[in-house]
Amino acid sequence: MSKPSLKDLLAVAMDAAYLGGRRALSYYKTGIEVETKADQSPVTRADRESEELIRGCIAKHYPKHSIVGEELGSQVGQAAYRWIVDPIDGTKSFIHGVPLWGVLIGVEVEDQASVGVIYLAAQDEMLAAATGLGCHANGRECHVSKVQNLSEATLLASDVYMCQERSDAYDRLAKKAKLTRTWGDAYGYALVATGRAELMLDPVMNPWDCAPMLPILREAGGHFTDWNGVPTIWGKDSFACNAALFDEVAAVLKHEKRRK
Repeated sequence: MSKPSLKDLLAVAMDAAYLGGRRALSYYKTGIEVETKADQSPVTRADRESEELIRGCIAKHYPKHSIVGEELGSQVGQAAYRWIVDPIDGTKSFIHGVPLWGVLIGVEVEDQASVGVIYLAAQDEMLAAATGLGCHANGRECHVSKVQNLSEATLLASDVYMCQERSDAYDRLAKKAKLTRTWGDAYGYALVATGRAELMLDPVMNPWDCAPMLPILREAGGHFTDWNGVPTIWGKDSFACNAALFDEVAAVLKHEKRRK
């Protein structure tokens, strides 16, 4: 059996993200019951049903591939292909009727983050990228901004308190930035990739929360790394940045003064 091309993998990822997103959307703003997981994060039947649909779509095309999902665990398969799924990134936004949530699907090929899809279902906006194929938002090529000075930059974070509790890095960047907002989770990374913001910070990160970000930001001409500047989806923290500001921001994060 021939190896799937990145174009083929991306097409399946887009289909799966759309299916999962539409299922989640059917529960959006309906007063769905919310449960609390062991880590104190919220979860709903929308998360689980969305992931079930996504995994089913992947299995239909690639039944032997490995899958890691936030809600339904790991399915061990071919080591060369690993799909990483978050059916609703931004569940807190989802349950509060705020449209800043999305479906995340990333594909690693030979341990390299090669394919990424963010589907912001409530806004019907899909970002899709694969190595060498560029990054597209609803089919149109997109790029990070060309802003070269922090004084003109927009800084985003999913949780300002968590950033400030960790170190002085957020405050140092915020003092220089033109605008700071908490347009966080998947939405924040989508904004950086499409040139609508310059920086996005997360002091705590899981692989399913960022699996598509590395290929999406890279193909959009920007960067996605941990706070030490290493391009990885397996770090304990993460940030996205346009190319022009990356070195300056990376230096601030790498030399942060820890508070915790």
